Amino acid sequence: MSKRILVITDAQVKPGVDTSYVEAIGNYAAEKRPDVIINIGDWWDMPSLSSWDIGKKSFEGRRYINDVAAGNEAMDKLLFPIFYERDRLRINKKKAWNPELHFLLGNHEQRIERAVNGDAKLEGLLGYDDLNLGLWKVHPFLKPVIVDDIAFAHYFITGQAGRPASTAQAQLNKKHMSCIAGHQQGLQIATAFKADGRMITSVIAGSCYTHEEDYLGPQGNRHWRGVLMLNDVHEGEFDLMPVSTKYLMEKYI
Repeated sequence: MSKRILVITDAQVKPGVDTSYVEAIGNYAAEKRPDVIINIGDWWDMPSLSSWDIGKKSFEGRRYINDVAAGNEAMDKLLFPIFYERDRLRINKKKAWNPELHFLLGNHEQRIERAVNGDAKLEGLLGYDDLNLGLWKVHPFLKPVIVDDIAFAHYFITGQAGRPASTAQAQLNKKHMSCIAGHQQGLQIATAFKADGRMITSVIAGSCYTHEEDYLGPQGNRHWRGVLMLNDVHEGEFDLMPVSTKYLMEKYI
């Protein structure tokens, strides 16, 4: 039997940004009722733990507790309509819906682990337990999750240096199976066919937010943003439907 899988790409939630798009994603999920929901990681942006901005004026005022709270509150916004719909169906004795929830830790969540490894005094004070992930099955950073012959990871590495695949085609060439990754802003798609005629699809989509990122500048912020709905999923094949944040905000808020 085929599945429907919703992939939530990098939301990069941080203090001070509008998270209405998160509520829209939750409403969309409640209407479409996917069998599986996969959050590809970098839900929490964690600017207070960024090693890139230390010493810059923009770093002033950042606090770990605020970063965590912003992502936790947004997670509640996402999950409320999903579990409301699940419980409504159960109470009304209609068709059951109880989606699998998978959260793949991204490099921004991993900033917590790197901070603790870099300063042992932080052990026990910072940790993944601070994150609002109690309802998700949480997967380690870069450990692929396989669902119906599709591999999901925050990103897939290519070559010995361990760097992320830069294009969907390179990702496909290295992994030889359908694979979905986030991490990189925009939307890239590549396809190929196995010898038995089955199609494999590679996607890189790492932006699902409405705010601008200062470090990208005016031109760098002009990229696709949204979620991915994989329809008719079966043995690595699926019909891909990108759903933009623009559409989500117009239809589900």
